[in-house]
Amino acid sequence: MSQSRHVPVMLQRCLDLLAPALERPGAVVVDCTLGLGGHSEALLDRFPEARLIGLDRDKEALRLSGERLAPFGERATLVHAVYDELPEVLERLRVPRVQGVLFDLGVSSMQLDEADRGFAYAQDAPLDMRMDQTTGMSAAEVLNTYPAGELVRILRAYGEEKQAKRIVGAIVREREKEPFSNSARLVELIRDALPQAAKRTGGNPAKRTFQALRIEVNGELSVLERAIPAAVKALAVGGRVAVLSYHSLEDRLVKQVFAAGAANTAPPGLPVVPERYQPRLKLLTRGAELPTEEEIAENRRAAPARLRGAERIREDAE
Repeated sequence: MSQSRHVPVMLQRCLDLLAPALERPGAVVVDCTLGLGGHSEALLDRFPEARLIGLDRDKEALRLSGERLAPFGERATLVHAVYDELPEVLERLRVPRVQGVLFDLGVSSMQLDEADRGFAYAQDAPLDMRMDQTTGMSAAEVLNTYPAGELVRILRAYGEEKQAKRIVGAIVREREKEPFSNSARLVELIRDALPQAAKRTGGNPAKRTFQALRIEVNGELSVLERAIPAAVKALAVGGRVAVLSYHSLEDRLVKQVFAAGAANTAPPGLPVVPERYQPRLKLLTRGAELPTEEEIAENRRAAPARLRGAERIREDAE
């Protein structure tokens, strides 16, 4: 267990953002991305009156965080669920509204550190990448079975990979000889497919392709598209949501939901704005906040993080 996996990103800032909502007795906070329980442990420590609901789709993460959060007893309820299932989970637990919601959308450091899960491009491993290994297609199946056009679309849309056509051309040629099963072969193929200039920028040349495959395998963006509005809806008035995202696609989605909630939707020219047109949310961050240089120096995984927060200021219009 390396120390780096225990450092939750922008932890202090997340706690401060949520604090005004969680200092009230009886507050309920949902950690939608429980992982190894780092953020959850800090929330339970800092807000002794609060109760926590933790969600994760990864059974191994739930087991490990369960051990870590055991000292908090009944204050922590852990649930095997994908975070867009938040409304169903709250209904099952008979919790109508919550005071805080936290999302940390980075791949759990546990998944990156465990070689056999196939998330990391720095070491050879089976190409799996499923966060819940009990369901769905692995990354190898995606590479071996998707039509070329679909793979190009995924690499462009989810990896923002400019060389998608070249990489996919090479993948299609190679998979006809032998299906893909391990990450090292894919990393090597990407290195060989890229022009010299593209290899000199932006870290490991396989990074964008691996990100794209991970998002596709886990349906991450479509899950997030449902989850952020569901989280906003679950907030009581005065409740707060904080979201840490790690690439521009996620951040854009969060920004759009928050901006829509914070907008005045009245037709122009009304002398008084009726309640139903008034904003539901107040933005708590100016744009997206970034980690400090000190934090990045201590925890390189924090480098791409973007934090946005919002507060629920009124009920939805009926």
